[in-house]
Amino acid sequence: MRLRFSEADEAFRREAAAWLDAALAGRFAALRGRGGPGDEHAFIEERRAWERELGAARFCCLGWPAEWGGRGASLVQQVIFHEEYARAGGPGRLGHIGAGLLGPTLLAFGTDAQKRRFLPPIARGEEIWCQGYSEPNAGSDLANVQTRARLEGGSWIVSGQKVWTSWAQWADWCFVLCRSEAGSQRHRGLSYLLVPMRQPGIEVRPIVQITGDSEFSEVFFDGARSDAENVVGAPGDGWKVAMGTLAFERGASTLGQQLQFQNELEQVFAIARQNGAAADPVMRQRLAQAWMGLQIQRYTALRTLSQAQRAELPREAMITKLFWASWHRELGKLAMDVLGAEAEIADAPQQLTRLQRLFLFSRADTIYAGSNEIQRNLIAERALGLPREPR
Repeated sequence: MRLRFSEADEAFRREAAAWLDAALAGRFAALRGRGGPGDEHAFIEERRAWERELGAARFCCLGWPAEWGGRGASLVQQVIFHEEYARAGGPGRLGHIGAGLLGPTLLAFGTDAQKRRFLPPIARGEEIWCQGYSEPNAGSDLANVQTRARLEGGSWIVSGQKVWTSWAQWADWCFVLCRSEAGSQRHRGLSYLLVPMRQPGIEVRPIVQITGDSEFSEVFFDGARSDAENVVGAPGDGWKVAMGTLAFERGASTLGQQLQFQNELEQVFAIARQNGAAADPVMRQRLAQAWMGLQIQRYTALRTLSQAQRAELPREAMITKLFWASWHRELGKLAMDVLGAEAEIADAPQQLTRLQRLFLFSRADTIYAGSNEIQRNLIAERALGLPREPR
């Protein structure tokens, strides 16, 4: 396992850190630390401009080939950038789904025409994407997708409903997993379509949460259209493409996410010292356990990334989501306990503190992107090779 970075990598770290410090000191200074989990509505237009700033410096999609607007950066350099981004307090990325999910999917499965049309605007920070996977009866059981598409006169006609669609109200495009073969069931007969969001036949209904925000929405398709060539992979082959997208979700941002967790933990530490909570031995032990859990995450990520040259991630990598989701949920509880009675005070839902938002948002960590129960099933079946329970 590599625990240190090379001198060339550290030189890239210095370049990235210097650029971020300079870029976030001028007209984007107000964006530091904003727009993350639980704060998604903050500075939407300014964060759109920030995506274009990243694109102009080729930091938006730096792992992509240069011909598509990236830098061809190594996996290690991508990790370093995500670390420095978190350390600098870079704002929540409106372009994350396009840059981190759709883009790599097109590089792996897309046609040359699709790459020419869709990759450059993502790399320039000009087009925002959302993900049309989950449905009311197809969340963890994604193969139960019922949204339908039929090919008619050179266009796909899409009808159905998606839910929990992050950034839908701000997105220009959506990649939609839908059933394109009549009578098909489960994993068969699905297609992966690229659908423009700003058209008749699409209704976006934001889902308002207790915080007053609504970073995700219901999306209703009623005769929405997309050109015939906007299917990624072969029609009916959508399950394979969709699973490829999910694999990219566990990419180089892992260590950057942990830097964000560290920022949150350090704030909890600071408050515990200020209000005397750290003097309590039980609380002090909980703080120490939180710190140890974060170190375990870092070393596990480094171990996984050290084997990145392998065609498949090692079995150990499958514990990552289960571990960090449970740890982060507990961090939210710890933050409230450290704050004490102050944790229950807020002038208005829109004026919650960062740690109050952490607590509320982290309730969902063990549900979204695969619930803890589903993660344990995956570990049992794919990592340990245990048989499925007969139905």
